[in-house]
Amino acid sequence: MGDDFHAPDQSQPPLKPPPSDNKPLLPQATYVIQIPKDQIYRIPPPENSRKIQKLSNRKPRRSCCCRCFCWTIATIFIFFVLLTITAGVLYLVFRPEKLNYSIDNISINGINLTSSAPINPRLIVNIKAENPNDKLSVFYIGKGSNVHIHYYDVNLCKGELPTFKQPSNNVTEIQTTLRGSNIILANDVHARLVKQERERHVPLTLKVKAPVKIKVGAVKTWEIKVTVKCDLAVDRVTQKSKIVSKSCHYSVDLW
Repeated sequence: MGDDFHAPDQSQPPLKPPPSDNKPLLPQATYVIQIPKDQIYRIPPPENSRKIQKLSNRKPRRSCCCRCFCWTIATIFIFFVLLTITAGVLYLVFRPEKLNYSIDNISINGINLTSSAPINPRLIVNIKAENPNDKLSVFYIGKGSNVHIHYYDVNLCKGELPTFKQPSNNVTEIQTTLRGSNIILANDVHARLVKQERERHVPLTLKVKAPVKIKVGAVKTWEIKVTVKCDLAVDRVTQKSKIVSKSCHYSVDLW
């Protein structure tokens, strides 16, 4: 066994260790990176720069619109304040009182309840308008006015008011003629009307819409809409009918 042992040959180079996957670590240090000036100035990118420029250009427009809006709101507010003050002064100076309306008389023709044929009503209505104010005059504009008389949902006839001027502290009686034609009453409506006339209580509704102008001193207002509604009842639907009950109220539409 001692003959088989051989000493290593010192003439051959030593074997290199096998390669390793672990790379050597670079030494820690501080690095300085130089960037060209044109690249620094071009940040943000050109497309973003254009967007920012557009947004910056819009700001003055918004500011201008905002100022215009604020001025408009302020002007409207000041106008309404001045209008309120003026109305208050006028009220204290002239002390306006409300107008009064009523129906004095009504004459009915053309309604024949003994037949089922269409009716052609013709009504003459006397409306009393009272102006109790000392310094206000009322101008009634006939054109554009309308007067209707209803029996429940049935519009019996219509007409309009005449044009006239009502001075202060005045009571004027307005007579107007209303007409309807070829009105067919349903069977139940006809039977109800016959029954109510037998009871001497036929309800009717008068509706008036009249454009007027109010004169205060030397100043005349714009056109104002006056709406009058009267609920009344007559004893019968003939020429000699009498009013057995009535109630009128009105409203004013300034605009």
